[in-house]
Amino acid sequence: MADHVLESRVWLAMDRAHVFAFFSDPRHLERLTPPHMRLRLLTPEAVMSAGTALEFRLSWLGLPFTWRAFIREYDPPYRFVDVQVRGPYARWEHRHRFLEDNGGTWVEDRVTYRLPMGPLGALAHALVVRRQLRALWAYRRRQLEALVAPVRPAAG
Repeated sequence: MADHVLESRVWLAMDRAHVFAFFSDPRHLERLTPPHMRLRLLTPEAVMSAGTALEFRLSWLGLPFTWRAFIREYDPPYRFVDVQVRGPYARWEHRHRFLEDNGGTWVEDRVTYRLPMGPLGALAHALVVRRQLRALWAYRRRQLEALVAPVRPAAG
């Protein structure tokens, strides 16, 4: 089964150091995730660095999941990469990049993911998952505007 890619680019009216600090605090992920997903950080003492393991509890379609992520790359204040090592996806790799521009910071995300269960996973992606991930990123953008700084989505 082929991988899917979700890309997002949004500009925040704040300097890169502060934007990176916000994103690199795993406790903020709860605030960027829709409440119906009931995301909870189970490792609140974790400090981001290469090799950090983060564990979350979340709900998807009413089903509880444990999500364990590993910080594979960490290069402050430029980028970090987290990968799922346990969770609902067959593959999940999330690359975060932070680029200074015009007095603010571009936050670029590239998520490469694959669902399990072959054709059934492909059907779930077509019917539900793609739409849910887009809604999750739209919620995240609104929360960034409310919590961090004014937002401007990428043109195009």
